[in-house]
Amino acid sequence: MVLEKIKTPDDIKHLSKNEIEILSNELRSFIIEKISKNGGHLASSLGVVELTIALYLSLDLSKDKIIWDVGHQSYAHKILSGRKDLFDDIRRYGGISGFPKRDESKYDAFNTGHSSTSISAGLGLAHARDLLSEKYTVVSVIGDGAMTGGLAFEALNNASSLNSNFIIILNDNNMSIGKNTGGLSYALSGFRASYSYLNAKKVTKSILNKIPLIGGGLVSLIVAIKNAVKQLFANEGMLFENLNIVYLGPINGHDIYEIKKMIERAKKIDRPVLIHVKTIKGKGYKFAEENPEKFHGVNPFNIEDGSPVVKQTKETYTKVFSEKLCQLAEKDKRIVAITAAMADGTGLNLFSKKFPDRFFDVGIAEEHATTFAAGLAVGGLIPVVAIYSSFLQRAYDQIIHDVALQNLHVVFAIDRAGLVGADGDTHQGNFDISYLSTIPNMTILAPKNKYELEDMLEFAINYNGPIAIRYPRGVCFDEYKDKEAKIELGKSELLVKGSGVAIFAIGSQISTASHVIEKIEKEYNKKFTLVNARFAKPIDYNMIDELCKDHDVIVTMEENVQNGGIGDKIAYYMQEKHSGKKCIKVSLPDNYVEHGDVSVLRKVLMIDSDSIIETFKKYKLV
Repeated sequence: MVLEKIKTPDDIKHLSKNEIEILSNELRSFIIEKISKNGGHLASSLGVVELTIALYLSLDLSKDKIIWDVGHQSYAHKILSGRKDLFDDIRRYGGISGFPKRDESKYDAFNTGHSSTSISAGLGLAHARDLLSEKYTVVSVIGDGAMTGGLAFEALNNASSLNSNFIIILNDNNMSIGKNTGGLSYALSGFRASYSYLNAKKVTKSILNKIPLIGGGLVSLIVAIKNAVKQLFANEGMLFENLNIVYLGPINGHDIYEIKKMIERAKKIDRPVLIHVKTIKGKGYKFAEENPEKFHGVNPFNIEDGSPVVKQTKETYTKVFSEKLCQLAEKDKRIVAITAAMADGTGLNLFSKKFPDRFFDVGIAEEHATTFAAGLAVGGLIPVVAIYSSFLQRAYDQIIHDVALQNLHVVFAIDRAGLVGADGDTHQGNFDISYLSTIPNMTILAPKNKYELEDMLEFAINYNGPIAIRYPRGVCFDEYKDKEAKIELGKSELLVKGSGVAIFAIGSQISTASHVIEKIEKEYNKKFTLVNARFAKPIDYNMIDELCKDHDVIVTMEENVQNGGIGDKIAYYMQEKHSGKKCIKVSLPDNYVEHGDVSVLRKVLMIDSDSIIETFKKYKLV
């Protein structure tokens, strides 16, 4: 195998052209094999194999820097930089990350995981290089989907003032996670169409050069007026030229030596340069090419037919949210739905099919999604913004300034709240209770099971003000169906009446608390009280007062960092009002949580039922 020869980034430079071609095929086969077992971001990594090889042939990675936007496409880079033998444990606890990590390899120039950051980071590196009088090349690789993010536009605008080399590679596959939308997508469609122009130019040049005496002169004349021709046939390219960024392309993103030639040309230009490469997402694996959205991020699958190894048969919170929102929208035409390029992941694909005129995919632009929703609310509609917990962080100012300050009725459906698993620290949803609960006018709910999610969504639609529902990734908890008290603002729900110790849990931790109570009753013959908090804001302090009358200890449980969570607030309240009572906080640590299976992470972080019982033993509660 040619791939076996690659131990360091420089090894690729000693291969023949024939070996390079073999290498691209072996890389794809290797990625498909490993991700079929572990899951991961498949289609995006398959699409940049040739681009990655070209970068390695063109750069000296002992000093040059590559920044991969988002990082979904970085698997070939990880393999070629010496991490091939670590791929058996990619995305598993203790194994390598599915994203670039500076503490994992010196060849990962910048940590990524969220979209649209690479140009800003690359520009910062370029300026640092110049100010320190160092010599190296900086390359930021960004997808066309990530270019819809406002941060990318801000960086492009700022890059125009740089008077030294900085290379941006636009990986254009007409996809982000889902299909791209918006004006930039239309502009890039124009770039794609300009292939006909480029091919015509190539053929014309070849013919003219063969004409004796005058052929070369005619070619020079054409070169002299190329910008005018470009403006006529592919004027979208001037978008970057007008920002003082040299535009090169579009070129075939699967032609290694064409890309290499363009990179080497770009390295000689003392200005920011954008190289536009056209790739096929999922290239080399039929099922990923045919359905790149489905194979963007995958669980373990069968290579032969692309089918998942474990088929999802139980309902997920995402599915329950999706179906309930459609039911409510049938009755109320004011309900509209917004996604930031995640229609499938958030479950809004069903809404988009049923109510296409009331569905808005704004692209990877969470800040815009939030302020756009505020405008819709002012206009008399009821916007439901469905965004993953970790991505909603990007819109914090807009939530405060544009939604909450005006007390607008915007519903935030926060998917992937709490631990999400293999995507790791950039994607864990462990901060939303903390960052949202600081905001005046904001109301925060979290359901104990699928039935309560339906009730909470209906409550949120009928509410009047900013409101957020956080719910976890994965299969629904479906116990306590008989415990469905009407949802009232700021009111918790008594699920199990016991004595001595009361557990005050919220959201996904109701399931864990239920298991704790069952084990304690069975093994220690003690019955603890269990309360479903329901609201992270406002907290039901009246229930805390009631519990403190006949319980000595209150245990708070939440899948959120401790700092700013419900545990902190209840502990402070009890210190002020019930100083003789003890509050024990079970939460995620005030830190970033690495990648790994959720069940493994819960045990490591001591928020699983067995670990909580061990904590109870330490406090002599059992």
